[in-house]
Amino acid sequence: MTPSLVLLLALFGSSPPPGTLTPDERALLAFVDAENGRALELIERIVNINSGTMNPSGVREVGLVLRAEFDALGFKTEWVEGASFSRAGHLVADHPGSGPRIVLIGHLDTVFEPDSPFQKFERIGPAAARGPGITDMKGGNVVMVQALRALQSVGALKTMNLVVVMTGDEEAAGRPLSVARAALVKAAQGAEVAIGFEDGASNPKTAVIGRRGTTNWELRVKGKPAHSSQIFNAENGYGAVFEAARILNAFRETLAGQPHLTFNPGVIVGGTSVDYDGPASRGTGFGKSNVIAEHTLAAGDLRALSLEQFAAAKKTMQEIVAKSLPQTSASLTFDDGYPPLAPTPGNERLLALYSQASEDVGAGPVVAVDPDQAGAADVSFVAGHARMILDGVGLMGSGGHTVNETADLATLPAMTKRMAVLLSRLQRTGAR
Repeated sequence: MTPSLVLLLALFGSSPPPGTLTPDERALLAFVDAENGRALELIERIVNINSGTMNPSGVREVGLVLRAEFDALGFKTEWVEGASFSRAGHLVADHPGSGPRIVLIGHLDTVFEPDSPFQKFERIGPAAARGPGITDMKGGNVVMVQALRALQSVGALKTMNLVVVMTGDEEAAGRPLSVARAALVKAAQGAEVAIGFEDGASNPKTAVIGRRGTTNWELRVKGKPAHSSQIFNAENGYGAVFEAARILNAFRETLAGQPHLTFNPGVIVGGTSVDYDGPASRGTGFGKSNVIAEHTLAAGDLRALSLEQFAAAKKTMQEIVAKSLPQTSASLTFDDGYPPLAPTPGNERLLALYSQASEDVGAGPVVAVDPDQAGAADVSFVAGHARMILDGVGLMGSGGHTVNETADLATLPAMTKRMAVLLSRLQRTGAR
């Protein structure tokens, strides 16, 4: 063996040098092109099934369609019932094999419930279609399925060690979250790789390796009711509205501007009495201009890129709340939501492998999305479990979560080819 060959093997292992494709990889690409019509038909079929999060029968119906796809690929499938977290449930498909454990993540639900006027798939051009959930994320689910079908066509799927989790409540997660995401966390135990098929920034030149987490907070403030002419004196103090204003402004002065950290008071109600419905994010207040407000409630969210950043922000907020103005008191509670997905060297490595696969199939390089532009998603729940994590590799488009949600159908073959080649290489190289 020549020294130059030894060097090449050391650099690339059993993978081809960058810019080249193996015969099997070329066959993957040919399969994707040949089966693109079938992929489009599958997207149309599942988009036309209403699967708003709170429509459990529709979520299950989409799950049944996709379950049949995984059954045909030799996966062992099961439906995880969601009664314990007040949702439809999840589809889990397992394919044990000799390769590195890889978790593939999708979701079945959309933000469009049965009473939405936006219900059907509609072609609006040669390479565009509109429909509820077409990019978020029924198109991404089909990218996943078609990549796996391509791998099966060349015999590569046979030895792969894969588990697919398609949640039924990504758009409005059930509670408690520890139960609602138990199946996903279990699937990620011991995984080398986790890949989410959301549409990310809806730009095929980008993918997600970091997402901020989110937690909700609720501030309740109590003051001493009295005639307004007596406000600010030692006996009556400043009232609940002024104290809430002090706290919120101190949050802004102390925390605003920190990289990746945001906090937003989305609703505030104050007066002599207040009534607030948290799940509905709706409240009412009663008060008079000549009465010092006794109650104020404010609620909002907090977003951060790491658990450490969350902990520091919560500590600062609690310290601010504790410095009450005279004759007032306040409490601040947090309801943790989606955890953060911090960028890691492993995530960066997986992005580099994905970008190389993209270049090799002729789709160009891929770079990371700014974490501040990436919302919360299910892939964050596997942070700390899988060694390498990537998201935002589904069908691209625009208008997500609106009645103008539109897919760029020209991206479907390229996104599928990239993923098929990436998965093939992860299997061949042991996810190194």
